[in-house]
Amino acid sequence: MSKRIMALLSIVEDGKGKRLIKELYNKKVWVNFQLVGQGTAPTEMLDIFGLGTNVKDIVVSLAAESDVRDMMAHFGETFQSHSKFGGIMVVLNMAAAGRVLSEILNFNGNSNEAKETVTMQNEYHNNLIVISMNEGFSEDVMQAARKAGATGGTVIKGRLADTRQFEEFISTTVDGERELLCILAPAKSCKQIMETVNSEFGLTSPANGIIFALPAEKAFKI
Repeated sequence: MSKRIMALLSIVEDGKGKRLIKELYNKKVWVNFQLVGQGTAPTEMLDIFGLGTNVKDIVVSLAAESDVRDMMAHFGETFQSHSKFGGIMVVLNMAAAGRVLSEILNFNGNSNEAKETVTMQNEYHNNLIVISMNEGFSEDVMQAARKAGATGGTVIKGRLADTRQFEEFISTTVDGERELLCILAPAKSCKQIMETVNSEFGLTSPANGIIFALPAEKAFKI
């Protein structure tokens, strides 16, 4: 079975995020974070394309590559038209992920490897590290990341849509309310940052940290 993890970024109409998550769950995409966003399209463009309001539900999902590809192969069976959710879904490759997260998504658990990082093939020079944790841990996590070479990060409030998968695996309660810390870092220092954070704030710690990284094709100061 493939050990590779993929990410899905879905931007849908306000109020349709939970409905999308339910259908993703039925397609074996079990790890979903729901956020709230604001679209930038002018009102006339929204009217033309029937996209409703500028307020959007944002869903970030993680799944094993095999399950994502199975979902994509049967896309039309569930996601029949753009009007169903009024948005888009982008499939992204993963640069790296915590070992426990990888094992959960691939159903081949070994919690003794919790402090390791699974690195995917990545041709890009920068990664966006995303660390999801229980509320109140972001400052401590950022401090640990700085010691490993991170220069800064951004905290986003969100919610883990379903905690059952993690709770069954690590035999403890996981808080649904989350903080997402996003750190842009050079690929050469990504593994060290992730392993440093994971060793203290990983999924089996009180922070219940879920750590993964996405390759960034380009990064600019603006």
